[in-house]
Amino acid sequence: MAAIVPSHRVQNRKTTSYLLWVGWVFGVGGLHRIYNGKIASGLLWMVTWGFFGIGQLVDLLLIPDMAEQRHRKLFGDQPSEFDPQSVVAATVSKDTLSVKLLRLARLHGGQITVTQAVMETGQSFQTIETELMAMVKSGYVDVTNRPDSGVVVYEFPELM
Repeated sequence: MAAIVPSHRVQNRKTTSYLLWVGWVFGVGGLHRIYNGKIASGLLWMVTWGFFGIGQLVDLLLIPDMAEQRHRKLFGDQPSEFDPQSVVAATVSKDTLSVKLLRLARLHGGQITVTQAVMETGQSFQTIETELMAMVKSGYVDVTNRPDSGVVVYEFPELM
């Protein structure tokens, strides 16, 4: 899934583009095109007074698309609008590693070891440790050791 781009970044680019478009009123057309990476047509607009004014007026409708395309080119192919459904779907998916670890901990009385998690999920030790440490940092999991063996145990207090 692509990362979400805050729409205010694209909106800022659109606003700046419209402000540069106003340069046409003062005899300098095409600044908005140059700003959005359309150098050749921007220079043409400059020497032809906004392509005889017609191109400049048409650009009033084209600026939003120009600004979004430029933003995507500069920052990667990412959506410009916030899509809450895709964020919720990505974070609540039943197949995420964190959900698998929670289910595993519930089966083991609220406690799991890295080895148990590797065996049950098929993920690497590194991946499991990284995910469990993220859960520890968020405050949902505690880390202890078994006194008899010294094995590191991750405890999920809400599942105990």
